[in-house]
Amino acid sequence: MTPPLIVTLAIDDAAQERFDAERERLFPPGRAQVGAHVTLFHALPGALEPQVRADLGDVSGAAFPVRVAGIVALGRGVAYLLASPEVTRRHRVLQRLWWPHLTAQDQHGLRPHVTVQNKVEPAEARATLAVLRRSFRPYDVTAVGFELWRYDDGPWTHLARIPFAPPTAHSGGGTNSG
Repeated sequence: MTPPLIVTLAIDDAAQERFDAERERLFPPGRAQVGAHVTLFHALPGALEPQVRADLGDVSGAAFPVRVAGIVALGRGVAYLLASPEVTRRHRVLQRLWWPHLTAQDQHGLRPHVTVQNKVEPAEARATLAVLRRSFRPYDVTAVGFELWRYDDGPWTHLARIPFAPPTAHSGGGTNSG
């Protein structure tokens, strides 16, 4: 059986580095098997890889801003909640294309987020949430592409990056880290 595919949203390098560093600091040692990521689809059939690659290219479009809108509790972790009408729109287009092949999890609406802590005791997660919320101010990052991965029973193998075109004047797209 072919391992499943995962599709994530690629964000600008500065934002990726920031989330990766926070994830490295907050995850239990050895538990963060992959870097920070925004999962769009959790388990597409591996046999569909050529079609998935083609569809991602067709839907790629221009880079666009994504709002880092808040911090949410995950029970045993913490994530940054993201907001973007454009990521929601592109996700829906891909859902329609792949609907017969989607798991129940991937058929639900998208709630984009970046998990920076997971697999800790609930009390530790609540403490992290309180600390992060104290200094948090919403800011924008830029979505720059799709990433395609293969799930190898734990670790992920990177298969491809499908880049978005540079942002157009009317699509926004600058990174504002303030």
